[in-house]
Amino acid sequence: MMRILHIITSLQTGGAETLVVNLMPRFRDLGHEVGLVVFNNEKTKLMERLKHECPECKIYELGTSCYNPLYIIKLIGIMKKYDIVHTHNSSPQLFAAIANLFTRKKLITTEHNTSNRRRYWKWYVNIDRWMYNRYNRIICISNQAEENLRNYLKRDKLPIVTIFNGVDVASFHNAKPIEELKTDKFVSIMVAGFRKQKDQDTLVKAIAKLPKEKFELWLVGTGERLNDVKNLAKNLNIEDNVKFLGLRTDVARLLHTADVVVMSSHYEGLSLSNIEGMSVDKPFIASDVDGLHEITEGYGILFPHEDSDSLAKIIERLSTDQDYYNQVASSCYARAQQFDITKMVEGYEGVYTQR
Repeated sequence: MMRILHIITSLQTGGAETLVVNLMPRFRDLGHEVGLVVFNNEKTKLMERLKHECPECKIYELGTSCYNPLYIIKLIGIMKKYDIVHTHNSSPQLFAAIANLFTRKKLITTEHNTSNRRRYWKWYVNIDRWMYNRYNRIICISNQAEENLRNYLKRDKLPIVTIFNGVDVASFHNAKPIEELKTDKFVSIMVAGFRKQKDQDTLVKAIAKLPKEKFELWLVGTGERLNDVKNLAKNLNIEDNVKFLGLRTDVARLLHTADVVVMSSHYEGLSLSNIEGMSVDKPFIASDVDGLHEITEGYGILFPHEDSDSLAKIIERLSTDQDYYNQVASSCYARAQQFDITKMVEGYEGVYTQR
């Protein structure tokens, strides 16, 4: 039995946050003690879900900020209670590395993206080099994420291992559509936070190029760019064809209700929404960018980054060519099964038990 502590900035909707909530009950079921430190203790749907699915998980809520350096002092006391400390996101990575100077625990981190804003600050690279050198293992969620991290740090001997993200494929595949949401229109859906990393704009522009009476778009999520995307839909005169569904707990059912799943993004790590979308027997379409290319190529459909014309043509073809639609959907489901969450959990436990 291991005592495992995860540390993350918040439990807002996102890939890293969903991964952590997925992991906790599974490690509990394997007989381990689990705990979670949340920097920003805002109550969210994921927080509610974790408390429901894993009531044995001890949750340490530190405050209302994601960047308060005083958290380092609190972390020292908490980390002493655990054998494994596993961090996610920038400030937990750095703060736990500093706190571990006083606790000497086995320190693990997951690199969730192929890039981040820190890598554009030339002065910050030496801080990152110091920080990553404090970790016993660095888990990257895709081969591209590992390659980009090594290129950024210019260190060949870092203890990096790639473990692909995973989802509960069966639960997504077996979900039922929401009958009351069904429409005669051909529906594209994208599930993602409205953040600078994501590119809902290109998808909205693509829908604007298609006949209004035949096509509709559902956008699931919230975030800082939500109003920008709403204004874009209004300016393109398609506000009636774009449904903003907010945060949802029935994502699997929404994916089954729509006709195609799209992830339009500027970059990714390995998108959980990507794998979820591939799990529901629907065609998956993605931007040809780092983190999406690696998983989608040869299975789903890639379109050039920010190319709304190409995306519109892909959606239109899928709406009219049933054989093509079925072939892409079948390939996507086969791909999703390679990323079942059980494989990810086995990989993480293997890292935890390595000396």
